[in-house]
Amino acid sequence: MKIRIIILCLFMLSTAVAILYASRPEIVPIRQELGGLPMRFDGWEGRRLPDSSQRVLDILGVDDYINRSYLRGDSPAVSLYIGYFKSQRTGKSLHSPLNCLPGSGWIPVRNERIIIPVGNDEAIRVNRITIQKGAVRQVVLYWYQSQGRVIASEYSGKIYAVLDAMRTNRTDAALVRIISPVADNAPSKAEAEEASEKEAIEFIQALFPMLADYLPE
Repeated sequence: MKIRIIILCLFMLSTAVAILYASRPEIVPIRQELGGLPMRFDGWEGRRLPDSSQRVLDILGVDDYINRSYLRGDSPAVSLYIGYFKSQRTGKSLHSPLNCLPGSGWIPVRNERIIIPVGNDEAIRVNRITIQKGAVRQVVLYWYQSQGRVIASEYSGKIYAVLDAMRTNRTDAALVRIISPVADNAPSKAEAEEASEKEAIEFIQALFPMLADYLPE
């Protein structure tokens, strides 16, 4: 009987603590709006892509986003999408491109994770997929970013959101996605994909140091 009472008391205490954390006003960090991200940097020239429809924005649930293409020299343009959530406590959550792209007709034909050096002896681990629609292929690199962390796994991102809610009273996070087209005039498919991936990686290496102002630690 005593053991049951102790277990019941511990359960009630843990429930009270959980309710206390859930009821606290969430901290939303100060940051710059994503629209302030430079259009020109390190030889890359940006162009704004069409805004998403309100229906799409309602599905995504983002509080801030950008959708742009960036061109460097004679290489094909890469596209950049960043979707930011102030909070994930009210049913909003990060969406994996693997769930969204097939709805647009793009089929993932290769899926892995790669390591990208981003300077100062730092490297990030990101998702790398090849998608295909008919004869057209693209390389997609994406990750989730919250409180200074770069996270490849969607499930790890959800776990961190729960832990951060208790530890720092924050659940803000973002999806960062880069798409690089695969040329159809290369000697081989492998070489074409390698060139496309290289272009996306070099873009990320130029972009990443600037993200801290827009995706706060």
